[in-house]
Amino acid sequence: MSDQAFYSALQTKLDTLQTEGLFKPERVLASRQGAEVVAADGRTLINMCANNYLGLSGDLDTQKAAEAALQKYGYGLSSVRFICGTQTVHKELEQKLSDFLGTEDTILYAAAFDANGGVFEPLFDENDAIISDALNHASIIDGVRLCKAARYRYANNDMADLEKQLVAATEAGKRHKIIVTDGAFSMDGTIARLDEIVALAEKYGALTMIDESHASGFMGKTGRGTHEHFNVMGKIDIITGTLGKALGGAMGGFTSGRKEVIETLRQKSRPYLFSNTLAPMIAGASIAVLDRISNSTELRDRLHENTAYFRKEIERIGFTIKPGTHPVVPVMLFDAPVAQKFAARMFELGVLLSGFFYPVVPMGQARVRVQLSAAHTREQLDTVLKAFEQAGRELGIIKN
Repeated sequence: MSDQAFYSALQTKLDTLQTEGLFKPERVLASRQGAEVVAADGRTLINMCANNYLGLSGDLDTQKAAEAALQKYGYGLSSVRFICGTQTVHKELEQKLSDFLGTEDTILYAAAFDANGGVFEPLFDENDAIISDALNHASIIDGVRLCKAARYRYANNDMADLEKQLVAATEAGKRHKIIVTDGAFSMDGTIARLDEIVALAEKYGALTMIDESHASGFMGKTGRGTHEHFNVMGKIDIITGTLGKALGGAMGGFTSGRKEVIETLRQKSRPYLFSNTLAPMIAGASIAVLDRISNSTELRDRLHENTAYFRKEIERIGFTIKPGTHPVVPVMLFDAPVAQKFAARMFELGVLLSGFFYPVVPMGQARVRVQLSAAHTREQLDTVLKAFEQAGRELGIIKN
């Protein structure tokens, strides 16, 4: 006999989310990912909400590389890495990532969530301290929870508060201290102040770790990431990231750093030891992507041109955005139901966007998040901007 009260309670919570305008609907696509996508109803939409920063998710060259790896290595391995799930393609990708990031070694995971979930517990214990930015990704938060190390949190990108927490951890006599931050924060498009973070780490003898999921491939002069952007390559101890955004857009994550760190993770990181190997066709396509972006900054340059243009024009229209240079552009609407209505109206106008609201962002900070891509044309961006202006006026968001 099932517990009907349990299911009734769940339905009540779901109904409340609907009533409060906090329910998150899924947008179903009937096409490959790209600057334009086809919705399930057959309409073509300009896609402004994917993490497809370099436009490689639906790219034919990426597809061909995946097909070649599929033909050579097969569909999957039905195994974890240390049993019989490691192929030459995985080792080649790990070396490519290490070369790209400027590290000694790299370990692959099925997802970046697993990389962050599996990095802390094998490396730190109750004698140590993890000092984490308040707006770090949920995967970092969950990974820290799995570890017995003392937890310290500092206000987002606040160096004075970071130093305060470093002092507290030092005075508590903690053996090892590690500062953990997103390289770029996905909801605000804010870039971590890595140069200052590294300086504080050196002052207090702390390690540093960055999650580069929203940076690898396009931040920095040659797209290596935020550590290149701030000229601190070689000074970051641990780098985690994803293959599911700029670097091809499928799935898969990684942790990169010193050989001692990576070998310890191979021996003790639970998501690595107990999850199936990354599909070889993803690994093969990722190698091709890294080769492509290592040999040219064309896609990176186009992305940043699109970002600068959109940021300038959306403010000219009259919208409030979070300042910065990152291709994540939060258009602030503040009220959750308004964000939902705005995203729905943009969908009707042929633009795919999502509203974000509490608990994904702080209460009263609801928004639609625009994400620029190298695949967007200027004509598409102008069409999107016109739709923003129309929806903004209809909903009373802009009045000038």
